[in-house]
Amino acid sequence: MLNKILTKKNLYSHIDLLLILSLLLAAVLLFSANLGTLPLRDWDEGIVAQVAREISREKWNWLYPTINNTPYFNKPPLIHWSIAFVYSIAGVSELTARLSPALLTAFSVPLIYCVSRELFRPRTPAIFTALVYLTLLPVVRHGRLAMLDGAVVCFFLLMIWCLLRSRHNLRYSLAIGISFGLVSLNKGIILGLLLGAIAFFFLLWDTPRLLSCKYFWGGILLGMLPVFLWYTAQFFHYGVEFFHANFFHQSLKRIWQPVGSHDGPIWYYLLEIIEYSFPWQLFWLPGLYLSWKNRNLSWGKLVLVWSGVYLLAISLMNTKLPWYVLPIYPAFALAVGSCLTEIWHQFPLDLGYFWFPSDGYLPTQRDSAKHLWGIPTVYHRLLVALFALLALIAWVACLYFSGVFYLSESNLAKPNLELQLISVAIALTMTMATLLLNQQNYQFLPILIWGTYLSLLMFVNSPHWIWELEEDYPVKPVGEMIQKNTPPGQIIYSFDTRDRPSLNFYSDRLIKRVGPQKIQEQWKNIPQPYLLVEASTLNNLTLENFQVLNIVKGWALLTREGIDN
Repeated sequence: MLNKILTKKNLYSHIDLLLILSLLLAAVLLFSANLGTLPLRDWDEGIVAQVAREISREKWNWLYPTINNTPYFNKPPLIHWSIAFVYSIAGVSELTARLSPALLTAFSVPLIYCVSRELFRPRTPAIFTALVYLTLLPVVRHGRLAMLDGAVVCFFLLMIWCLLRSRHNLRYSLAIGISFGLVSLNKGIILGLLLGAIAFFFLLWDTPRLLSCKYFWGGILLGMLPVFLWYTAQFFHYGVEFFHANFFHQSLKRIWQPVGSHDGPIWYYLLEIIEYSFPWQLFWLPGLYLSWKNRNLSWGKLVLVWSGVYLLAISLMNTKLPWYVLPIYPAFALAVGSCLTEIWHQFPLDLGYFWFPSDGYLPTQRDSAKHLWGIPTVYHRLLVALFALLALIAWVACLYFSGVFYLSESNLAKPNLELQLISVAIALTMTMATLLLNQQNYQFLPILIWGTYLSLLMFVNSPHWIWELEEDYPVKPVGEMIQKNTPPGQIIYSFDTRDRPSLNFYSDRLIKRVGPQKIQEQWKNIPQPYLLVEASTLNNLTLENFQVLNIVKGWALLTREGIDN
């Protein structure tokens, strides 16, 4: 009995299961820590949380979602359903709004490990790929928010895993269709078609025989049935108005026309990847080179197709938003993971010999010796210099946030213990990694991964992980003031030049932006008007008989004098 349990195949499966559970535990810890202490962020968080709340209140809103009691055509409501379900159990809060998207993003970490195990015969590249993906700042930050993009990555990874499995077992074709349906019911069928095109081109290059299999397409179409039913229900309920808003205005129009001021050059997303994927961007280009050199293998084909098609598609769009790039990070992690595996197996040999033999993963001593004094030596020295520079910047940041460089006028360097401790963790990680890398000691990789994970864990437990909240006034106390001093369902008019969906959520009221002339008309025609203005402008108002109900965080709530609240 014991011999059967300890067979090589069973042992390997138990190791994989242990690694999957360990990765899931590490991901859940990182993605769920400190979710409920910071207010919701504009734009998407406020919109998603408000739609989910209205779904939880009304019986049929789960099928025909609304926002501020008007039809919500922006995105399909899959994630909104999950958030509404959590609301119904634990109430409405920042924690419950962010919990289900964060957990779905956490599940994408073991999923990318499973994808890598289908692509690589050895286990090492799968481990490195999952750990790189786990410690990517954009994935951690946006995956923890009450947004749709982390869930999109999770569902797409599920689709890719099922696609790879279907090469040997056609029953997984049904799961491909279900995964496509989950993506389409999450962020729209246009994105589903884009990600589906990546899977199609990969199969066309890697396993074209599947594309002529009727069972393969039959399973996919059957799995897509819920998407067809939901879109059909919307058409019969709203008519052409839904398709114009959902397909054209919210999806296709963004290709040639930016939303608001969210535009940028064609290289915008390339800069996003380079700027925020610290420290793994240093291994990305070598990883892409490895993918190209191994384009005869499935993993090389997938990395090239995934990275090329998706990056090209979003770069050509005129609308540029930082979270649009999130689905490319699994391909990024696959490329970096392959590069780290090469380094792990070659040290203390030549660092940059970028070739995998067909019969194994580890090059020979003679192979590496051929390239000992070539470009790889330059790349090694460049890596050491860059890590040393990163360590120096982190130590300077530590001193900066300690208040040593305090600037009284700008107050930019006010002492901050949380940022100081995070800077120390990054500085120690980069310093140790630099020393070990200079010695060509492959132990710099565990130090780099562990130090990055701890730094991110400290970062998400600080009040700075949503740094956009510092760009505008805090909406939560202002929203609570409005909710306390106005009747339910009341429309609040405001002179604010910016839409704040999170203010609508916290006040549970619709805040309408109006100009001075319009508010004069509303003030005369509405029996009980409410107006939100900046407190500094109260002396300049030309309204008659107004009274100030309350002032919070520099914002005053007004109504007509004599009304009992």
